[in-house]
Amino acid sequence: MNRLKDRLGVGEVCLGLLVSMPSVPLVQLAARSGLDWLFIDMEHGPIGIESAHAMVAATQGTDCTPVIRTPHAETWLSQPALDSGAFGIVHPMINDRASAEAAVRSQNYPPDGARGVGPFYAASRFGLTVPDYLEAANDSVLCVVQIEHKDAVANIDEILAVSGIDVVFIAPFDLSMSLGVPGQRDHPDVVAAIARAEEHILAAGLPMGGLAGSPEQAKAMIERGYRMLLVAIDVGLIQSGIAAAMEGIRR
Repeated sequence: MNRLKDRLGVGEVCLGLLVSMPSVPLVQLAARSGLDWLFIDMEHGPIGIESAHAMVAATQGTDCTPVIRTPHAETWLSQPALDSGAFGIVHPMINDRASAEAAVRSQNYPPDGARGVGPFYAASRFGLTVPDYLEAANDSVLCVVQIEHKDAVANIDEILAVSGIDVVFIAPFDLSMSLGVPGQRDHPDVVAAIARAEEHILAAGLPMGGLAGSPEQAKAMIERGYRMLLVAIDVGLIQSGIAAAMEGIRR
């Protein structure tokens, strides 16, 4: 039912693209390009719920699974994203047990959570009737929590102890900000914090996610146990593609 969750559950590597543009045509092309999943970013991208719904719908008929990152781990944000048909929610800034529990609650129906009933478009995107979707959703929808602050690294064990988390995604850039070395992914303090998080996530037996900046970095991350990888960001792909084309013409 949720191809991405099933594949991660058996340890497969799944490659995705971060989409920050409210563009249905971009998603149509990306979903048919061999990607396993799309990370639709409502936290930092100018994407409203109408665009998010259309972007999720644009993946229909492909093997590419849409997940949405909401700005906060709150039901009023998770609910419309899921009702649009997203197969998972990425919850940013999960720094302690309480925020991890809030993330799980925000996307589950009672008694496990506080999501209200109205999954008319979600059921259609899953290929189910509404009653069947309601029965399956809590087990089928992916819950991804982001570790991106020094407090989250300090509290990693209490976060990992929360039932209902499916993937733990390490975000190095906000982590570097919280450590006082903005953007320095290779700074010793950032490297040490990531290594601590990786060790505890793997020990907990949960799939680990992250952003790879190059094929070489992706290979190294996979060897360290990452399974849910972002391999590109839409803005970067377009900018680098245009720059390469212009350089070639001018040369």
